[in-house]
Amino acid sequence: MNNDTIIEISDLRKQFPKRKAGNGVPFWSRLKPRERQPKEWLVAVDGISLVIRRGEIFGLLGPNGAGKTTTIKMLCTLLEPTSGKVCVNGYDVLKQAGRVRQSLGTVLTGERSIYWKLTGRENLRYFAALYHIPPAAARQRVDELLKRFNLQDRADECVEKYSSGMKQRVAIARALLANPPVLLLDEPTVGLDPQAARNLREMIVEIREADCTVLLTTHYMEEADQLCDRVGIIDQGKVIALDAPGVLKMSINQLDVMQIEVENYDPALAESLKALPTVKNVLVHHQDTDNVWSLSLHAEDSRVILPQLIELVGSHAGRIRNLEIAQPSLEDVFITLTGKQLRD
Repeated sequence: MNNDTIIEISDLRKQFPKRKAGNGVPFWSRLKPRERQPKEWLVAVDGISLVIRRGEIFGLLGPNGAGKTTTIKMLCTLLEPTSGKVCVNGYDVLKQAGRVRQSLGTVLTGERSIYWKLTGRENLRYFAALYHIPPAAARQRVDELLKRFNLQDRADECVEKYSSGMKQRVAIARALLANPPVLLLDEPTVGLDPQAARNLREMIVEIREADCTVLLTTHYMEEADQLCDRVGIIDQGKVIALDAPGVLKMSINQLDVMQIEVENYDPALAESLKALPTVKNVLVHHQDTDNVWSLSLHAEDSRVILPQLIELVGSHAGRIRNLEIAQPSLEDVFITLTGKQLRD
């Protein structure tokens, strides 16, 4: 690992034994000795290799079940790899797990990492004591973080009275108490309202500017596009793309991205659109508005198929509410590579 590298993952693999259902066999029958059957394995992470540089915001993207959460858990020593190697700040996750944990500040999705019956200040002071930060330095560090995350006015209120965005800010402040060189954020804006999510994204940029490397996992391609210096897209346990967002989007610039809103959608329409010449992908999802569906088409030349597209929608008793040719996004990169949407 050279001086510019903060995280190095080499041929990382993790597999789990598949759980077998009882298939209706009575419990007591299953306790009887029987011939040992070979285990079936589920491969969650399948030979991932990547390097994260010091001082960058790196995004790890992928749908549920792609392997990104398993990768994160191996990186922060919660799971042991089946094979391969992971080094964080020069330390091996298997041989030097304690040093790895000292190098990481983590905020994992779904984890209640702060105590709601304590105030924001009490939470940070408690965790500072767990990190063995001397009392005088801890008080100074806590005050600094409360001010930095705009929490000082409500620092002495119980966390249970905070909004979701404020709770997330306290959790990130807790992760930064010991000044770790790497901050790991797993789906940090899930469940936040748009304003709170925007404020948090601005804070993530400020954290990077304070000489901290940020490893971010997210379902939101727009968030990764806005924040990340580079992204790795994971699908079925493998890295299928790795580069700067702009470079990845340029890789599919030869395709037109057509965004269409359709009323009275007929499921047969998608198959008819896929049969049009030059169409590569058709993705459909229902919008919140009643009876409005959004279709995303990737085609080599939208002008050639546009008349046929309009005719097909009409023949399926639908009506086009809106149609535009958009610039490729990171989600379009994912669709082109996998043939499915990120949230599938």
